[in-house]
Amino acid sequence: MIGTRRIVDRATLVRDAHVAEAVGYTHLCIHDHLLEQPAPIAVLTAVAMATDRLRLCPLVFNNDFRHPAVLAQELATLDRLSDGRVVVGIGAGWNEPEYDSIGMRFDPPGVRIDRMMEAVTIMHGLFADGPFSFNGTHYTIAGLDGQPKPVQRPHPPFLIGGTRQRVLRLAAQQADIVGMDLRQDRESLPDAFPARMDERIGWVREAAGTRFGQLDLSVLRVLGDVIITREPGRAAADLARQIEGRTGLAIAPEDVLESPYTLIGSVPDLVAKIRRARDRWGINSYLVGWFDDQDIAAFAPVIDQLAGT
Repeated sequence: MIGTRRIVDRATLVRDAHVAEAVGYTHLCIHDHLLEQPAPIAVLTAVAMATDRLRLCPLVFNNDFRHPAVLAQELATLDRLSDGRVVVGIGAGWNEPEYDSIGMRFDPPGVRIDRMMEAVTIMHGLFADGPFSFNGTHYTIAGLDGQPKPVQRPHPPFLIGGTRQRVLRLAAQQADIVGMDLRQDRESLPDAFPARMDERIGWVREAAGTRFGQLDLSVLRVLGDVIITREPGRAAADLARQIEGRTGLAIAPEDVLESPYTLIGSVPDLVAKIRRARDRWGINSYLVGWFDDQDIAAFAPVIDQLAGT
C-alpha cells in the first residue's frame, strides 16, 4: 500500500498512480482531513480512471463528516466505476482542531465510536439488495434502497483501524481489514514493539473467533522512514535517538529493528522481516509510505520479491 497526500495536478497524480501500479503496490491510500490535502473521493475517482488494478483505499473517512447514506452512495458509485476496487475505510474521527475549525461538536470517544459502528451497519444494509431500515441512537433510515449497488458482493471490504482495545475488537468483529495503527506519544509508542503487538493481536484474535483467518491485518503507519541500507544497526540507532529525544523513551536499536512498524535494512532483510511478521502476527499488508517520501522508490525491489508469496 502506498499513499498520496499532496495537492497535485492531474498529470502528476496519474503518473504517480501508474508508477504505483507498475511497481506492484496493491492499494493507493489517502487520508481524510480538512488540512492541506485534496479531497479523497475526487482523487480516488481519478486514480480509478487511470489504472486497472490498484485498489482504492480511503484511510480513513471521518464518519462524522458525512452521513453514511451519502457515503454509501458515493462509494458504491466509485466501486462500479472502478470495476470493483473500492475499500471502505472508515474511522470515528480524532483530530479535534478540525472539528473546532468548522464549529462541529467533538463528542467523547465512546460516542464517536458508537456512531461509527451504526454507520457501518447502515452501509452494509444499503449495499445489500432491497430497501433497508434502521433506527439507532444516532441515525435513522426508513426503507431506503441504496443505489447504485457496488460491484463487490455482498459489499466492498471494510477497513477499520485503531490503536486501543475497543476499536480493534470491533474491527475484528465487523471489518474485513483490521488496521493496526500507531500513536507515537510516550504512552503509546511501546505498541510498536513485539510484546505489546502480541497483546494487541491477541485482542483481535479473541474478538474475531473463527473469522480470524479471513481477516486482513494491516500496519497503517511506519515508525520513522523506510531505509534500505546494508548498515541497519546504524540507521536503527539514529531512529532510537530520535524517539528518545521526542518522547524520553530509551529504545534499544535491536528492538527498533525487530518492531513490525519499522522498515530498515537491506532488501533481503526486509523481505525476511515482512514474512516473519506475517507468520507471527498475521500481518499481510503495510502502508509503506507516501509518494513524496524521499526514499520510497528504493522499496520497489522488496515488493518485487514478495509478489505472489
